[in-house]
Amino acid sequence: MPIVDLRQVSSRQLEPLLEEEARHWREELHWNYRASLELIKKFVEARSLAGNAALENGQAAGYGFYVLEEHKGLVGGLFVSPRFPQLALSQQILGEMLATLRAIPRIERIEAQLMPFGCPLDQALIEQGFRLYTRQFMLLPLAEAALSGQPLSSGLRLERWDDRHFEPCARLIHLAYANHVDGEINDQYRSEAGALKFLKNIIILPGCGQFQTDASFVLRPVGSDRLVGVVLTSAVSQGVGHTTQICVMPGYQGHGLGRQLMEASIQALQARRFTALSLTVTSVNANAVRLYEHLGFRTIKTFAAGVWQA
Repeated sequence: MPIVDLRQVSSRQLEPLLEEEARHWREELHWNYRASLELIKKFVEARSLAGNAALENGQAAGYGFYVLEEHKGLVGGLFVSPRFPQLALSQQILGEMLATLRAIPRIERIEAQLMPFGCPLDQALIEQGFRLYTRQFMLLPLAEAALSGQPLSSGLRLERWDDRHFEPCARLIHLAYANHVDGEINDQYRSEAGALKFLKNIIILPGCGQFQTDASFVLRPVGSDRLVGVVLTSAVSQGVGHTTQICVMPGYQGHGLGRQLMEASIQALQARRFTALSLTVTSVNANAVRLYEHLGFRTIKTFAAGVWQA
C-alpha cells in the first residue's frame, strides 16, 4: 500500500477515515473529537498539514501528522483503520514522518502522545528509538464521585479562573514540574514561556475541548497574586468534562490541596449537570493516580507517551 505525503491527499479522501477515528474517540473515550478533526480537514484542504497517509484505491487507510515547534517535532496524531493491517501501516507511516523530521537540521527532540485504537503503538515507537512513559486515561462518573468535603486550608483563597492568571499560572506550572516526570514528557513545562504557550493551547484552542471557566480554579495565599495551585477543565462532549491541567506548588504539596482543587471542579461540573469527568496521568506519578482512584476515577485506557532525543 503506497505511503504518500499528506499534502497530496484531499480532505474528501481523508474524510471517511476521520469519521471512523471520531467514532473511536466518542465510543471509547466519551470525547467528541470532531472540532479537532474539522481543523485537520481544513489544513489538509489547504495543503498545509505535514505528515503522511496510506492510500487504498484512492481512499485513506491511515494517516499521521506532525507540527514543528522551534527545536522540536510533535507527532500530533496517527490513526490506521482496524480494517487494514494496523501495526504494519502504523510503523510505515510513523517511519516516514520521523525520517522527514530527523532530516531537519534544527530538530533535536520529537514528542509523541498517540492514543491507540485497535492496536498498541508502543512497539512502533520503541523501534524508532523513543523512550516511553505509560499514561492512563481515567474516567469518573460524577454521580459516583467520593467527595471528602474537607474545608479549604486557612490562609488560602479558591477563585475561579480569570485571564489575568495566565502569567502567574505559567510560573506555577514551570516550578511544579521542575523535577517531575511530566517535564520529561512535555518540554513546554521546562520554561515559563513554554508553559504560557501550553496554557494558551488548552484554554484558547479547541484541541482539548471547550474551556470551562466555571469549573476551573486557582489557589492563592490571601493578599498575594502568587498562585500555589490550579485546576483547569474543558468540556470534551455533551456533559463530559476533562481535566486539562492540575498542579500544586512544591512546598504546598502533600496537604490535600490537589484533592480540594479536584473536588471544586467536580462540584462545579455536577452543578451544571455534567455526568462524567476524564483526565490523563503518567503511571509512575503514583500519588496522583492514588488521589484520582480515591475520588472514584478508573482507568479505561492506557497509552504511551514517547520522547526521542537527537
